[in-house]
Amino acid sequence: MSITTMKRYELKFILNKSQFEYMKEQLINYMNIDGYGESHIVSIYYDTPDYRLIRTSIQKPKFKEKIRLRRYDTGDYFLEIKRKLYKVVYKRRIKTTKEEVDAFFNYDSNLDDTQIGKELVEFRNTYGKLIPAFLTSCKRIAYYQDNSDLRVTFDYDLKYQADNIDFNNIDDCDYIVNEDTIILEIKVQSAVPNWLSDILNKGQIYKSSFSKVGMAYKKYMTMNNK
Repeated sequence: MSITTMKRYELKFILNKSQFEYMKEQLINYMNIDGYGESHIVSIYYDTPDYRLIRTSIQKPKFKEKIRLRRYDTGDYFLEIKRKLYKVVYKRRIKTTKEEVDAFFNYDSNLDDTQIGKELVEFRNTYGKLIPAFLTSCKRIAYYQDNSDLRVTFDYDLKYQADNIDFNNIDDCDYIVNEDTIILEIKVQSAVPNWLSDILNKGQIYKSSFSKVGMAYKKYMTMNNK
């Protein structure tokens, strides 16, 4: 069964290639790579024509939210609301299709009558006209620990698309940051375990702030003198 509701802390770290190799060497003693191995994740972020959601997010308020359609290697699509309040991340999502989502944002459909479906309708109606604003693409390796809520992911090959956004045209993307940049993300419902904190400290890897869509927006605006 797909997880539709999540509440957790998400800590991000910006790595270079040597730090990436170091982390993989250390994690193998504590965690397992999930069954998907390297996966490719593509997301379309919806926003108002003046990028209200993204502009609010990059100001780092205590509360922020975004809505995106995410596609996995399995071919599954999920429409997600992701909110962050006082450093805690809440994610609500439903499994859907690209065609259903197009109809939803055109106000031709309300998806389903579940509680999450109603929350998606409320989100859409609150912001009015929402259009595809940015597509982000990354490759991911994920680690899990048995009998634990801890999850560690590495995202790399970070790219974006802002014009002619299309899931079927992801080869036509630009790099968000240097192609050697890797984003480490630690996802946990409570505290980071001591053994993982020790690994980070020894590797001189420190918490940072990074948003794929936020960085894509900044780069796109700079490149287009907006």
